[in-house]
Amino acid sequence: MNSKTSTNIKKRDKPNDIFITPLSLAKKQIDMINHNEDDVWLDPFKNSGNFYNQYPTDKREWCEILDGKDFFEYNNDIDIICSNPPYSCIDDVLKKSVELKPRVISYLIGMGNLTAKRIEYMENNNYGLTKIHMCKVYKWYGMSFIVQFEKDEKHIISYDRIVWR
Repeated sequence: MNSKTSTNIKKRDKPNDIFITPLSLAKKQIDMINHNEDDVWLDPFKNSGNFYNQYPTDKREWCEILDGKDFFEYNNDIDIICSNPPYSCIDDVLKKSVELKPRVISYLIGMGNLTAKRIEYMENNNYGLTKIHMCKVYKWYGMSFIVQFEKDEKHIISYDRIVWR
């Protein structure tokens, strides 16, 4: 993501891709992650803290562009990323997540955001899609997925990018 995109997100009067995750759904996503006691967790899009405040450890960090902590400028060592990213820049989010090299990347994303191209990108960077959970949040457009990618693991689904005719 370039700094112009970050600035535009930060300065919007009515951001159209800020959707607060229900507390219980954030907890469900957190509980899906196999973690170790020493893992450092990151919530790159903290907002209300529904993820961050429920992490099972005090070893946790956060970013929130609206509070002046831009995920795209974050560079600390972490083990787990778990959050609900802005869908408008999901490719940049995945790229930055991979650059940080956590063991687990878990995001709540819209159904339309889980594409073969993005799964292939993660696979090419040694992250396998190991868990997927479909859910519906009241007033959110369409269905959503909790997706979990793990470093050096195999995908639980198969896909191709062939355009079938």
